[in-house]
Amino acid sequence: MAGGADGAAEVAEAFRELYGSPPDGVWAAPGRVNLIGEHTDYNDGFVLPLALPHTTLAAVARRSDGVLRLHSADVVGGVVELRPDALEPGGGGGWSAYPAGAVRALLDAGHAVTGADIHIASTVPTGAGLSSSAALEVVTALACNDLFGLDVPRWQLARLCRRAENLYVGVPCGIMDQTASACCTESHVLHLDTRHLAQRQVPFDLAGEGLRLLVVDTRVQHELGEGAYARRRATCEEGARALGVPALRDIAPDGLEKALAALDEPVVRRRVRHVVTENARVEQVLGLLDRGETRAIGPVLTAGHASLRDDFEVSGPELDLVVASANAAGALGSRMTGGGFGGSAIVLTEEAGADMVAMAVRDAFAAAGHRAPRVFTAVPSAGARRLA
Repeated sequence: MAGGADGAAEVAEAFRELYGSPPDGVWAAPGRVNLIGEHTDYNDGFVLPLALPHTTLAAVARRSDGVLRLHSADVVGGVVELRPDALEPGGGGGWSAYPAGAVRALLDAGHAVTGADIHIASTVPTGAGLSSSAALEVVTALACNDLFGLDVPRWQLARLCRRAENLYVGVPCGIMDQTASACCTESHVLHLDTRHLAQRQVPFDLAGEGLRLLVVDTRVQHELGEGAYARRRATCEEGARALGVPALRDIAPDGLEKALAALDEPVVRRRVRHVVTENARVEQVLGLLDRGETRAIGPVLTAGHASLRDDFEVSGPELDLVVASANAAGALGSRMTGGGFGGSAIVLTEEAGADMVAMAVRDAFAAAGHRAPRVFTAVPSAGARRLA
């Protein structure tokens, strides 16, 4: 499936065949990779994501009876029919909980959404840490926003989609993924302060600098709803309470040693150290990009991976192998991206050496007996939008 006009026509035709009439429009929302700033968003910290060219497309038509009918070209099964106003908190419901939760969040906020028929098709890899769930939520919310004339700002749509995932899917995620999908712009990374929701689009023209950012999907599926993600968040909140601050964002880097000395539990200390140093890495990368020193961010990415591996303990053998093999082959820097427990890594490399670095990673996976990874170039792309 194509992601532009051809993809829109394809999804619209599939909608017509499925529901018997044409849709009112077609919308797209992208997946994302996070350049730096992992597990900081639910700690009120800083993040630096970019949107991918991979998108979730939704052909949508309004209804007036309060019913939501959902169909996905990527999931085995027929049309799911439900009433969003009857959706129960606490998760469950499979894939349909993501778009249904987004509609319910709009209803909860007092917006008049009277039902919809939706057909979805996506090129965002699932389970790869590239925010396929956020793309599904955001594309649904944006379509409803446009069709029902709600005039909800993009940043607010992102907040409602985060609420949907927290409450109706059961994943205690932060705000980064939904905001990236809704608000990123082409050829930029998004600097987001997740406490105040202040945004700045930062130019990120890798091709113009002779660089490439590779995404390596390890094809190790992660499932954040199973509890490991929630435990990390709970431990961070425990650390903030013990230190007497609203969130770990409030621990400045120069106060880290004092904060760690005040914590008795080794696991809590490690989690706190990661969040505080990761916030500092986001600001370090931002400063380098503002000065045009893009190549210099490579070692910061690698340091971020070490922190995620050792202090936050969310990496794994395949992700560690990507980083080690890519850096050994001449990459400027590498790290896991996303929530962890599988998923993807990013690799910053010179354009001239990108193919060699990718081959080194594939060869390392083959030698270790792992399934071959999927490697592609991350092109900073546009956020959610109407296509037709």
